[in-house]
Amino acid sequence: MAGTFVIAQGGGPTAVINQTVVGATLEIRKRHPGAKVLGSIHGVRGIRDGNYVDLSAIPEDRLRLIAGTPSAALGSTRDKPDAAYCEVILNGLKKAGADAFIYIGGNDTSGTQQILTDAAGGSIAFVHAPKTIDNDLEENDHTPGFISAAEFVAGAFLSVDLDFRALPGIYVGIVMGRHAGFLTAAAAAWQLDPESGPHLVYVPERAFSAERFIDDVRKTLDRHKRCIVAVSEGVSTADGKALVESLVPPEKLERDQHGNVKLSGSDLPAALERALAEGLPGKRARVDALGYMPRGYVGAISAVDAKEAFDAGAFAVAVAEEGGGSVALQYDGAKTVLKKVPLKAVAGKTRHMPDDFMQPDVNQLSEAGMAYLKRLVPEKYKVGKPFV
Repeated sequence: MAGTFVIAQGGGPTAVINQTVVGATLEIRKRHPGAKVLGSIHGVRGIRDGNYVDLSAIPEDRLRLIAGTPSAALGSTRDKPDAAYCEVILNGLKKAGADAFIYIGGNDTSGTQQILTDAAGGSIAFVHAPKTIDNDLEENDHTPGFISAAEFVAGAFLSVDLDFRALPGIYVGIVMGRHAGFLTAAAAAWQLDPESGPHLVYVPERAFSAERFIDDVRKTLDRHKRCIVAVSEGVSTADGKALVESLVPPEKLERDQHGNVKLSGSDLPAALERALAEGLPGKRARVDALGYMPRGYVGAISAVDAKEAFDAGAFAVAVAEEGGGSVALQYDGAKTVLKKVPLKAVAGKTRHMPDDFMQPDVNQLSEAGMAYLKRLVPEKYKVGKPFV
């Protein structure tokens, strides 16, 4: 290949997304000595505005330090380019003399790369490198960023279960995830035993009923004297509306630039607290939104996650040399392997948690769901079962 690569980061940051940037940069240096590596500031906006950092000029020791740092070092964007915006991006890439564009992100990022591929007609290699704590990319067994976020969630729910054994009551933790329940399910990864929390898990793949929720909590309290609940912020009622739309007055709802109801920062925690107070009066209850904390927490960076993210960046360079595509992390029955898959197989699609990961009659993980989580998020801490 000729000598200019552009790298950008899109969507929500993670604890390991910078590993992918550095993995790609160092692989380019190794395979293409003298090549220019431009990091676009704030995703595709940097390409539009001609705003870059020269990654090829940064010493390796500093790059390695950046690799181990959470969040998106190049800055990110939630822009969801249409065909017209992609034409502007394409012109920006041509102006920069780009031979390849590696865009690190999720569903929308891969969709942008597909539009650009179709528009460029083969003059530039477009590569999508996976990233998302939601773990919702097609063709992937799991995605870089998920394992670290899942460790945070698993540790948080183990800890709060121990807390509520000492001072019994109801705890509801709201976990990020608009359409897929993988991260919310991770709340169960470090359960001490079947009697441990989370006792109830609610995911977007299954319709949510407020009445069933109160009944589930009541029965759990009768059995365990406490109830720990993990709820995905994206759960929807049977009519397809996000739960936040059912519980929060319309005038208090916020929407993003794409018209989606804002799930984080909404009044959902307060609304669930009111529902519990009305349905189970007199019971001690607490509702927290974990918010952004799981996705880039410096205290929960998985070494496996970091290595896979770095390797995905390095592999993206090989995919660029083959003309472009999407990098996928797949499981061969023994280990994670990297594969090139067509952009169209990933672009704009959402991978949902399989039906058999949940028990059919109760809102709890099945054996299949627990086996998946324990493979990716094995027990990290040894704790003793309390006397209470």
